[in-house]
Order: sequence, then C-alpha cells, then structure tokens
Amino acid sequence: MTDRKTISAAGPAPLSRRTALKGMAAAGGLIAAPGFVRYAQAQSSAPIRIGFQCHRTGIGAAYGRWYERTTAAAVKLINEAGGINGRPVEIVIEDDGTDAGRGAEVVAKFANQHKTDIVYGTLFSHVVIGSAPAAGELKIPYYVVSEGYHVASGQLNRWCLQPGITDVRAQVTSMAPWIAANAGKKVTMIYPDYAFGYDHRDYLPPALEKAGAEVVAKIAIPPTESSFTKYFPQIPSSTDVLYHVMVGPAVLTFVKELGEFYGSSGPKLFGFIDSLEAVDINSPGLEYLDGSHFWEGSPRYAQADDTDAMKAYRAAVGIDDNGASVTDPRDISTAGHMFGCWETLYVIKQAMEASGYRGPEDRAKLVEATEAITALAEGPEHPQGDKVFDGKIHQVFGHQYISKLEGGRLDVVHKTAIEDSRYEPEADYTTQPF
Repeated sequence: MTDRKTISAAGPAPLSRRTALKGMAAAGGLIAAPGFVRYAQAQSSAPIRIGFQCHRTGIGAAYGRWYERTTAAAVKLINEAGGINGRPVEIVIEDDGTDAGRGAEVVAKFANQHKTDIVYGTLFSHVVIGSAPAAGELKIPYYVVSEGYHVASGQLNRWCLQPGITDVRAQVTSMAPWIAANAGKKVTMIYPDYAFGYDHRDYLPPALEKAGAEVVAKIAIPPTESSFTKYFPQIPSSTDVLYHVMVGPAVLTFVKELGEFYGSSGPKLFGFIDSLEAVDINSPGLEYLDGSHFWEGSPRYAQADDTDAMKAYRAAVGIDDNGASVTDPRDISTAGHMFGCWETLYVIKQAMEASGYRGPEDRAKLVEATEAITALAEGPEHPQGDKVFDGKIHQVFGHQYISKLEGGRLDVVHKTAIEDSRYEPEADYTTQPF
C-alpha cells in the first residue's frame, strides 16, 4: 500500500461562497481584514489538487524528505498570496518507494482515486520512465523534478514536462570545458548502472572530446552495491581525473575505500553533489575528498554573493548557512536538487494562471501554456537563477555551479552561462496530439 498524506501547507482554509461574499464591500472589493486571502475571486473555491509522487522510502528517501519540505514551504507562500487562480493549493502525497512499477501505480491512483489536477515531484530517472506511460494514457500533466535527459530526449510523451531543473546532458555539456581546462585531459567515469548514470555515460564523453579531453574508462556500478574496492583496479593508470556520480547510502563506503586504495597519490576528483546530498561533508571517512570539485545545481552553503531571493528561499525551506536543517544541524539538505520543486511549483502556478485553468477539462490547455513559456527571471519564484524554457522538448536550461570542497565547506568557483548548456533538440513534443 502507498502512504498517503494531504498537505494544505498552512494555507488558509478554503472559503465557502457564502463566507466569501460576507467579506465583499458594496463596491465589489474585498475587505482587507488581517489574514484574509482573496480566494473569493475564483469561480470555484475548491482547491487545486496536486499529486506529489514522493520518494518517502527506498534509495531516494533522503531526497524525498527534502522535496516534501520544499514543496510545503512553496505552497505555504503560494496560498498566503491567494493561491492559484484565486483557489488554494492542496498537496496530496503518495510514496512510490523509489520504485518504477509502484510509481506507475501512484500516477494512476492520483488520476483515478484522488482526482488530482496534475502529478508532480518525481526525481529518480527509472521511476519517471516507468511512470510516464501511465501519465500519457490517463492524460494527466506530469511535472517531474528529475534531471534526467529522458524528458528532453523525446522518450516520454507530451504530458511529461521538466520546467524547474536542468537535465544531465545540459549539465555535463556546460561543465566539460572547465573539467578539461582545470582538472585534466584523461577522465575515468564511475557512475550508477541505471538511466541517470547512462545520461552521464552518453553525454560527458563527446562534450569532453570537444573540449580537448577524453574518457579513458567507464565503470558502471549497481546502485545497490555496498563495497567498491573490487572496481578500482579497472581505473587506468593514465587517469588524470576520476569523475564520480554515486547515489545512495553507500557513498561513505565508496569514498573511504577510494581513499584507502589510492592514499595520497590518486587522480584529481570531480563529482556530482548527488554523491554527497544529505551527507555531512565533514563526516569521518570523507577527508579524501578535500580539495576536490563538485557540480551543484544550487549551492549547499550560503555564498557571499547570495541574492535576497536566495536568502529568502533558504529561510523558507528551513536550511542554515551550512545547508542543514535549522532545527537539526545533523539533518543535511539536498540543496543541489530540491530548489527544483520550488521553481516547478511556481511554473505550474504561472501556466495555470495563463491558461485560466479551471479543472481536468483544461489539462491540455495547461500543457500548452507551459510550452509557451520561454524565459524565467531570477527572483523569489526562481531563486537558483534565471532560466530559458524550450517548449518543444519540455526542458528548462539554466546555470550550473562548480564548487570546491575545502576547509570543511563548499564554495562556488565557477558559474556557467545558460548558453554553455544548450544542445540541438532531438524532439518536438508540440507536434504530438493530446
């Protein structure tokens, strides 16, 4: 059974028409009583119901926990500002166990049982790929926060969109020149043996080759692996840079064993923050990572040049300057990814308002309104930075951050330009019928 929870995210309770009308002034305006939210302007006061496909259990549980907190924080602010189209937003949560088969069941449950307006929030690639056909068959918009190239590739269907976080192909395309210029020319890749890892395997090598470097070995590791020493002899001695993308609870073991294998004489390290999301970088055993570099979707540690919007976002989701929960310094966030939930919800709000969304009968209009978005300005709704949305491939493009781990914290040393990450689209969802 899936685990269900409904969140109204501390937004005001839905108003009945009779109650709302009591607050109307004779001239038709609303009385600005303290705490009064303008839901009464909507044709219906029924909430917008968003089905949140959450990784509460399984390998993605740490992400799920912070995706849920970020979602609640964003919806709280959206509701305090009047909701969407004058209607409050309600989040209905189902746990997919980070499992592809269960993910498809959850999508069907949202559409058929919970009667949600849309489905949102999925991260792990195999779950997205496994769930997308159900979204297409049920004709329910499916807004993922996944990073995988599967959306932009055209592999899915018109009901699937990724407007709040960039994809792996864009990420590695923009960072490859920096890796070649600053880390080394001969790269060995270590990546998880599933769809997310395959995106790295397929798109980093040509990007590095274009930048004058090469991949000398590719080592795929099952995501359930608990010991890694047996893989390290496969790393060629010519390796300048070890590019690692590890996900899951065994990351500490991976780093510890890597340090034991190389000692002080190993190659330089470049990793994706996925390897350390929800992990304290000062944990015993991680000393070997000191001086290495990481990709971050959004910086974990507060930076000296953080904008007011970023500071407000961090406060709203409840993380301190070190990227840990303000209530428990041992509870490390997934800051490199969870901003995508915040930004996706605001894209959904923008598209629902642009399309005049009223209910399931307007789902196709909602998708079309999302496809029509082109630019997203940096600010309270998009604190990670400005972005460009390509409606044909349903994918957003934005800035990437390269940070150096030194002195017990991560500091940004390079921020890519949006144009650095663009690639030639291979699909056009807008040509597909609904």
